[in-house]
Amino acid sequence: MMTKARIDTLDNGVRVLTLPDPTLRTATVSVFVRSGSVHEEARDGGISHFVEHMAFKGTRTRSARRINLDAERLGADVNAHTDKDHTAFYMHGLGVHATAFVTMLGDIVLGSTFPATELERERQVILAEFTDDEDDPLSAAYRMVDLASFGTHPAARAVIGSRRTIEAVDRARLMAYVRRRYTGPNVVIGASGAIDPAAVRRAAREAFSALPAGSANRVLPPEWVGGLRTRRMAGTRQAHALLAFPLPGRESDDPVLPVAAAALGEGMSAPLLHELRERRGLVYHAHAAADLMDGWGQFVVELTTAPEHLEEAVLTVLRLLRRHARALRAQDLERARNQVLLRRLRAHERPGRRLEDAALALLTCERLPDDAHWARRVARVRSAQVAHRVARMLEATPAFALTGCLPPGTRGRARDWLGTLR
Repeated sequence: MMTKARIDTLDNGVRVLTLPDPTLRTATVSVFVRSGSVHEEARDGGISHFVEHMAFKGTRTRSARRINLDAERLGADVNAHTDKDHTAFYMHGLGVHATAFVTMLGDIVLGSTFPATELERERQVILAEFTDDEDDPLSAAYRMVDLASFGTHPAARAVIGSRRTIEAVDRARLMAYVRRRYTGPNVVIGASGAIDPAAVRRAAREAFSALPAGSANRVLPPEWVGGLRTRRMAGTRQAHALLAFPLPGRESDDPVLPVAAAALGEGMSAPLLHELRERRGLVYHAHAAADLMDGWGQFVVELTTAPEHLEEAVLTVLRLLRRHARALRAQDLERARNQVLLRRLRAHERPGRRLEDAALALLTCERLPDDAHWARRVARVRSAQVAHRVARMLEATPAFALTGCLPPGTRGRARDWLGTLR
């Protein structure tokens, strides 16, 4: 049975989070840094992601090949990801190696030298990733809906940056960015699974006590803008539509938000898929989600359809949203509450995911998630609360992005479609 979480704070502000689970034989160790694309200046767009890539290209004591070999000889996975509000480095392997993982990750996060010989090669890798992302219609729709949502705020920019900013990054800027953003209060070291908590804490203190203390990386939340963006793209026979509305961020910890999204668009019996796919045959895929970040959020409805069905599909979505703002059927509320609860419990049965949710809550809210308390709050969500929250959400100007194979005149008609919300 999973034992109680513990948080220890080093003198420099680094927090060490341990989530032992004696029922497991494996462990996940992660380093979460409150440093993502939202913390970047415009000229450095994508630098957090570039740092993530280059961190594995050599340290003061290990080459890029040695970094991978040291993990793989233990049978472990080592990887990282960058999001808008954080970067994470992680290893997963046998529990007996958990303290070694702390040491290895400390070397990667604190000891990277960003060798010039590797930088140009990795720049080409990132540019290839950028091109692949740029050519994907759905990825393009998500980039455009963010721009429509947040305007000139850093939250609107893509995590990967632009071709211009990727080409401009140099070693000095990478190192300066790390010195500025990778400081004690912005780092959580987490270990979950078959771990010895005391040994993890000792290893973390040894590996991370040299990290400079500093202040928390904070950004003013974006103001919602809203608007329409369209992009016709060759090489596809599908049209993609993303409709977004403003939500409060992760710090709100409001169970009404995920329940509202699940009630509309999670599962084949949800109104979104039932109407669009099962009854009308308009789409293969449609989904609704409450995407919450540090300081802001979006309620996003996504659909992919044939160009000739685009108008009917979008108008159906808008009609369902209006209905969602008036009332919620008892069966949809029951389904949504259970889906939200099960999704969270299932996620927290995976050590890595439980660790990520806990670390991000700690960075954002200065507290850990409480699954039992969350379950009670989800159970108390009522239909009237969901309808009221959706109605307030719909008062904002929506952000609407359309990409792919778009029929002629789509942009002009799309403005009329949005007018049906009023």
